[in-house]
Amino acid sequence: MRESLPLSVTLEVRDRCLCLYLQRAARAVGRHFDEVLRPLGLTNGQYSLLMALNRPEPPRIAEVAMVLAMDRTTLTASVKPLERRGLLKSFQDPEDKRVRRLKLTEAGLDLLERAVPVWRETHDRLDAVVVDDLPRLRENLLALTFALPEDDVSG
Repeated sequence: MRESLPLSVTLEVRDRCLCLYLQRAARAVGRHFDEVLRPLGLTNGQYSLLMALNRPEPPRIAEVAMVLAMDRTTLTASVKPLERRGLLKSFQDPEDKRVRRLKLTEAGLDLLERAVPVWRETHDRLDAVVVDDLPRLRENLLALTFALPEDDVSG
């Protein structure tokens, strides 16, 4: 151990680091949702992605990336296995050939219909753990998501 990095610094980071707290919570919640969605053949990330496509008009990839706070390259990689499974389709925007849009297929909609009750039941249990002020927690997490400059978020 270095003199310039005493145990007190480690303890300070353990007790103060918002990033650490968020990562631990995100991993724990993510693992839990992965487990409950596994029988449906979905991960929590895939569920979120499919749900982000559940809208009247097929969104552009850039719109979905923003909603999910993902870079477009990562999103494109996440789309491919779902497209191979026939849960969504990617297509060129008829009005702007440079833009790709994503659309749920009937199979994707069917899977989401089966997944929503699982998600709701699981979320109800998690909400009960954080009963103090859920709306404020969500507001604060959303604010953190978009508070940092884009180059800091995407690395």
